[in-house]
Amino acid sequence: MQNGTRLAAVDLGSNSFRLEIGRLDHGQIHRTEYLKETVRQGGGMDEERNLGPEAMQRGWDCLARFGERLAGFRKAQVRAVATQTLREARNRDEFLSRAEKVLGFPIDVVSGREEARLIYQGVAHSLPQSAERRLVVDIGGRSTELILGQGFDARVMESYRVGSVAWSMRYFPDAQFTPMAFRMAEIAAKAVLDEALNAYRRSAWDVAYGASGTIGAVGDVLGAAGWPPGVVTAAGLDWLLAQLLAAQRADNLRIEGMKDDRRAVIGGGLAVLRAVFELLQINEMHAAEGALRHGALYDMLDREHIQTDMRATTVQRLASRFDIDAVHALRVSQVATSLFRQIQTNIPEDQRDRLERKLDWAARLHEIGAQISHSDYHKHGAYIIGNTDAPGFALSELQRLSQLILGHRGKLRKLDADFEDASFVQQLIALRLAVVLCHARRDPDLKGLTLACNAGPVRRFALGVRAGWAEAWPQSAHLLREEVIAWQKSPWTLQLL
Repeated sequence: MQNGTRLAAVDLGSNSFRLEIGRLDHGQIHRTEYLKETVRQGGGMDEERNLGPEAMQRGWDCLARFGERLAGFRKAQVRAVATQTLREARNRDEFLSRAEKVLGFPIDVVSGREEARLIYQGVAHSLPQSAERRLVVDIGGRSTELILGQGFDARVMESYRVGSVAWSMRYFPDAQFTPMAFRMAEIAAKAVLDEALNAYRRSAWDVAYGASGTIGAVGDVLGAAGWPPGVVTAAGLDWLLAQLLAAQRADNLRIEGMKDDRRAVIGGGLAVLRAVFELLQINEMHAAEGALRHGALYDMLDREHIQTDMRATTVQRLASRFDIDAVHALRVSQVATSLFRQIQTNIPEDQRDRLERKLDWAARLHEIGAQISHSDYHKHGAYIIGNTDAPGFALSELQRLSQLILGHRGKLRKLDADFEDASFVQQLIALRLAVVLCHARRDPDLKGLTLACNAGPVRRFALGVRAGWAEAWPQSAHLLREEVIAWQKSPWTLQLL
């Protein structure tokens, strides 16, 4: 991206929605605007894990305001990321369908570990580069992320289902602060977090940093009370607990530095933070300026180039871990990409490049399930991709990749895919035809082979071959005729010329 390009990140957190707008300047992103609204969507989820109408409406209203501010931004300039509440919500598709329309941009629901990775990237870019080993902690509304890293490299990442909104609702439901409530909340938080003891032991890091939300709010309160600015200490947490117990209720809190929207969730947040301090033997934690939204901004820059795109690195690691035949996978990728380019002539180049990159990843991983069993390996592969922790990928991207791998062979009706999505169907047919043409695991004869697409009401593909090709390659011709039959049972048709 060019210097001066405006970039924006939207963070759909469980407690607050945030919009960060910045301008690119020689690899650094400098803030030009920041908006935050307390939506408390995480508090609007019922026992069946469904978002209530009021919680969804609060989210839509906020995103509509953000969308108005983002008018004029291109798709490549905006990244919207949703976290724990929408990971959990059973009716998230209902919310997201309207949310994306009012915002005007796609919304990526990310896994817990991907959220942790983005948080670390945001924090790392806000700090001077050094060799120190860092522990980064982010206590959100419904989840807490713990990350160990060095420089820009996040090495250990985990997300735990414990947060300020969830714990406040569960252990301080009437907004009363009592010693027993805090004791029970801290015990429960430790029960969730205690598996972190081995991975995040005190000898594994040098400096602890706290990102966003609860830790930032606690740091502000302690700083206003005369404690060292930008630092949260165990003694400071004891002092803050005493202030909450003295107030007895959230409504009675009058502490300098505490914002009004934080009072309702400070009890749960403080209990979780005290549990983290005790379990991980933390004496002091530095408040970091970077957060998830900043990590999302820098991740957009990384995605510009295949060498820095974390998703490409993840694909390479998966291919290596599952011992995929790299030569054959590259062959299928090259053929699929060549076919795809023939039918992608009327879209912007940057959009086509993104689609080609994702098709390449599907081709390189299409045999990933063969390590489990050759029989139905495409089904095993789809399951692996749909259920793996894949750094860099949003859940929707993994779902699409999983569907391409599942659909690269066999019947099409097994797919849980939208056949109205022309770009997905075009990726799918390019991959299926490439697998057919490469069936002998050698470079196929592509001379004179053409693929055309009519994405209008007819929705038809036409594959042309030169005279004599079918006689020269009878097995490939047979498989292509079988492919024509397979597409007859879908909303699209394939014609062999």
